[in-house]
This record gives sequence, structure tokens and C-alpha cells, in this order.
Amino acid sequence: MDERGMLAVAVEEARAGLAEGGIPIGAALFDANGTLLGRGHNRRVQDGDASTHGETAAFRAAGRRASYRDTIMVTTLSPCWYCSGLVRQFGIPRVVIGEATTFSGGHDWLAEHGVGITILDDPECVGLMTDFIEARPELWFEDIGEDIGKD
Repeated sequence: MDERGMLAVAVEEARAGLAEGGIPIGAALFDANGTLLGRGHNRRVQDGDASTHGETAAFRAAGRRASYRDTIMVTTLSPCWYCSGLVRQFGIPRVVIGEATTFSGGHDWLAEHGVGITILDDPECVGLMTDFIEARPELWFEDIGEDIGKD
């Protein structure tokens, strides 16, 4: 499966999260051959759990592995510091990002530490987040740990 095909799985997850009343961020973890290991979406709102981001949900769904050094994390949005830490902690060597226009998380830091980063600048991912931020700014700022309207 190519990067766009992998991103399509994450976008499906983002759309599922939005349909549930949550934040439209989806992710999927694949092995180096493109086999899907786990997928998930941000469920902070639905579960009342601030730690359930798209990347953590996909990681958990993949289950326990002895090593993650042959995996690719695919996410619709640049990973926040929390999710960037997960990538570093478990040695995930590559992250494919749908977009980093609406939010630029820790992907530069990951790249500085040897993680391969690909940003696809996907218009659908940008549109999902732009529309969501406009419609639900209070949830967005809660998700990124900032007070609404903070400069």
C-alpha cells in the first residue's frame, strides 16, 4: 500500500471521530510492507479521556509487539508532543502526515531525531480540520492544551 492509500485509512478514522461528535483526527499503524496493524481516532470527547489521541488509539489497536522499528505511523494531522513522544519512545522510524497547515506539532523535532517525516499536504485533511476548528474552537483549543483565544 502506498502513502496515499495508508492516509485514506487514517482519513476514514478522522471522519468516524467527527461523526461521533469528536475531533476529526485519525491515524493508522502499518508495518514496513504496508500491512495494517492498527487504526484509531481521537476519542477524547467520546471517552472523556484526554490521552486517547488518534495515534495512541492506533498504537493500542495494533497490540503488543516486541519492536516497532519496522512500522509506519500515518496520521491526518501533525502529531502533538504527546504523540511525538510515543513515536520516539517506541522507535517508530517513519511518520506520514496528512497535513501540518492547521497545526504544526512535533514533526520537526522527530525529524531532528532521525524519524523519517513525509507531509502530504492533503486538501481533505486540511479541510476537515479547518471546518472543525471554525465550528468547534472550544474543543480544538482543549485538545491542543490551550485556552481559547490565547495568542
